[in-house]
Amino acid sequence: MKPTSHLGVTVIIVNYNAGELLGRTLLALFKQSLQPDEIIVVDNASSDGSRNLPELMTPRITLLSQKKNIGFAAANNLAIQQVKTPLLALLNPDCFPQPDWLQRLITAAEHSPQYSSYGSRMLVADTPELVDGAGDEYHISGLYWRRHHQQAATAEDLQPCAIFSPCAGAALYRREHLLEAGGFDERFFCYGEDIDLGYRLRLRGRTSLYVPDSVAHHVGSAISGSRSQFTIYHSHRNLEWVFIKNCPTPLLPLLLPIHLFTITAIFPVFLIKGEARPYLKAKRDAWRGVRPMVHARKKIQAERRISLWQLLLSFNYAPFTLRHRD
Repeated sequence: MKPTSHLGVTVIIVNYNAGELLGRTLLALFKQSLQPDEIIVVDNASSDGSRNLPELMTPRITLLSQKKNIGFAAANNLAIQQVKTPLLALLNPDCFPQPDWLQRLITAAEHSPQYSSYGSRMLVADTPELVDGAGDEYHISGLYWRRHHQQAATAEDLQPCAIFSPCAGAALYRREHLLEAGGFDERFFCYGEDIDLGYRLRLRGRTSLYVPDSVAHHVGSAISGSRSQFTIYHSHRNLEWVFIKNCPTPLLPLLLPIHLFTITAIFPVFLIKGEARPYLKAKRDAWRGVRPMVHARKKIQAERRISLWQLLLSFNYAPFTLRHRD
């Protein structure tokens, strides 16, 4: 029996038609040098047979089968309510952790307890010389992306550092802090819910650490497709909701014009690629759903514990080309 952490950790995987990729992820979990106290798999009504994989038929796994696809955010919240350990790790079903992945995250949590969440170094599964993500960045424009996404690995990727938030595809959270912030926003369904959670945690004075020696190989959008209408729609609708909910009121006169200019300026890119329809639909539906976001905003802003200057220092200001987070 491999050792478990004295802190206690549960690994959560949300599956929706991941096929054999889920089995590969579970096998990688079974080989971890430090074993989680529990593994919870939430299956969102998969129709590809992945909910019946032999790797799932073990007492080590709690399987929560849903009658419909409730989305990534709601599925994680469902599992989090059952977690009894102080730490929880999230792992995508197309993300294959190295044997010491969990051990490295736990060590970081033990040695750096001032952080609330910890992000892994994610590599492109079939091209490991490329970085899939080294934590999430939030740009002053309101766009966000995985840090160093699809870039060749450099020495910088091997250095631990503070990040805006971890990508929930391979991350560790302190359960108490996550629940204090309200968990994932289930209205997002999928995409952007991790950056939204990270933003809310940061407003509450919580910070995130990038742990480069915790490595996972990520396929990325193995199910939805990186440029599918589904992905574009949810990514760019939720982008607006992240901004509306979390941007502090005193910063709106500065940041709102930058945000509106940016989402207008990038529209021709979607037009040229034949993706204008899901992009425009995303913006329309973001506006239609703005009322509950404004309502949520009141509570979020009332709970802000950091200064405006501290928040501004956490943003990315670099010139950018259009980026896409899978």
